[in-house]
Amino acid sequence: MKTGKIIKVSGPLVMASGMEDANIQDICKVGHIGLIGEIIEMRRDVASIQVYEETSGLGVGEPVQTTGEALSVELGPGILSQMFDGIQRPLDAYQEATQSDFLVRGVHVKPLNRQKKWAFQAKVSVGDAVISGDIVGTVQETAVVEHRIMVPFGIKGIITSIESGEYSVDDIVYTIRTEKGIESFSLIQKWPVRRGRPFQYKLNPKEPMLTGQRVIDTFFPVTKGGGAAVPGPFGAGKTVVQHQIAKWADVDIVVYVGCGERGNEMTDVLNEFPELIDPNTGKSIMERTILIANTSNMPVAAREASIYTGITIAEYFRDMGYNVAIMADSTSRWAEALREMSGRLEEMPGDEGYPAYLGSRIAEYYERAGKVVTLGTQQRQGSVTAIGAVSPPGGDISEPVTQNTLRIVKVFWGLDALLAQKRHFPSMNWLTSYSLYVNEIGEYLDNKLQTNWSQKVSHAMKILQEESELEEIVRLVGLDSLAEKDKLTMVIARMLREDYLQQNAFDKVDTFTSYRKQNLMLELIFLFEQEARQALTLGAYYNEILSGTIHVRDRIARSKYVAEKDLKQLELLKDTIQETMKDIIAKGGMTSHD
Repeated sequence: MKTGKIIKVSGPLVMASGMEDANIQDICKVGHIGLIGEIIEMRRDVASIQVYEETSGLGVGEPVQTTGEALSVELGPGILSQMFDGIQRPLDAYQEATQSDFLVRGVHVKPLNRQKKWAFQAKVSVGDAVISGDIVGTVQETAVVEHRIMVPFGIKGIITSIESGEYSVDDIVYTIRTEKGIESFSLIQKWPVRRGRPFQYKLNPKEPMLTGQRVIDTFFPVTKGGGAAVPGPFGAGKTVVQHQIAKWADVDIVVYVGCGERGNEMTDVLNEFPELIDPNTGKSIMERTILIANTSNMPVAAREASIYTGITIAEYFRDMGYNVAIMADSTSRWAEALREMSGRLEEMPGDEGYPAYLGSRIAEYYERAGKVVTLGTQQRQGSVTAIGAVSPPGGDISEPVTQNTLRIVKVFWGLDALLAQKRHFPSMNWLTSYSLYVNEIGEYLDNKLQTNWSQKVSHAMKILQEESELEEIVRLVGLDSLAEKDKLTMVIARMLREDYLQQNAFDKVDTFTSYRKQNLMLELIFLFEQEARQALTLGAYYNEILSGTIHVRDRIARSKYVAEKDLKQLELLKDTIQETMKDIIAKGGMTSHD
């Protein structure tokens, strides 16, 4: 270790001299109590160190020791169902070690449990040739996730010893004869968080990630391996949207990063997730979830690291062949940490005081998402889907963090304060949001559902856009001035908004909707529209249609509360709609044959 001395302390930034042998991104132990820090700038022998713990009390002249290692995470069995802080300290083990509900400075806890034994099942034999990324064995980490032990990057050779059995993460499990000789390996890999994990090549993502949120899955879908941004003002529901996706997305692993948000939001996650049952596995959602908490009352500098810690863990499970979703709530707080450190380094500021390299840092993060063919001979495919909340002040999306994010991601879920005030959840504005994956996903779902899904989606959006145009006329001259066909358009649009797009996150049934149910709900609304428009052309009046279909429209509205196992009820409702319209036409003295 190389030792220097502190010459200046400025908040989370510490400057130390005598560090000529150190390198940028080296981890340091700062001061007598050994606070964890990372070198972010070198000027001759003076290092600028970003400290990930509270620096109050540090004095000039205290020692600084470099470890010679970059900020890294431990990857191995025991990582699932855990809650870590921004630099991968397990908070439950940390609390046990410190006997305190607060972060005690200078305490170092191993990220993974060293005492627990894991049942390792070997998948290769002595004499087998292996390369980086090959799976040598498995550990059943939770009831729903098989942890696949892979040959570390840069290693290839012949297996010289391996045996199934009970091992702790530090035990030697297998050995490989490489060009350097016989090398031993445990269940743990370490990886520097600021460097993306390698893969063979990227694929064009086409498969949608089902979220169960109808406005997302229908109008603004994201692929497995895509990127999405959720900007919106305070109180618009960014966190709730991310919680919903973390709960119900059809992915294998979820990494949830609470970056600079309020602590009570992470408390909600801790209280709710263990009780929720994954519809795909029947087990607790926590068994496939990893939480990284760096809330607003925790050290600011660690926010910057928490995003990279999360994406590195996500890439590790991607390399096993899993589909992973990472939620970052919110990247604005991460950018604020960048801005603070940039200011203390006296760098030339960019827009609104953010560093000039803000755009490239955001791009680096989202570029680590994607669907890939992993390393190894098995040709596995895995994906990381990155979803980042953005908290622009006052909801002004012209600010730098939002704009730099939108240049990278292909999905924009714009939350609307007015919709949120009307208690319309999710408060996603269907006229301003967009997804550039619509065409690919439309083709995929047309084939999967064996229906004209793309056509339904286009028609629904057309009706909502027509409603927006008609509302201008209604505000000026009133609803009665509209033609009857336009009045009917307003009714259909209201059904789409209130009966389809509006969703109750706290209702056990309505909180999640499968593609099959979404398709049926749309079919009911469009069947009603088709029959009503036909009735208009056959001489029925708008008021007759409206008064004669109160019961039917109420049943369509309640279709969102029909459980997935009872979807036959929705099929039967189609006959009811047609019979009701026939009665309305007959009462008008006409028949459909006329």
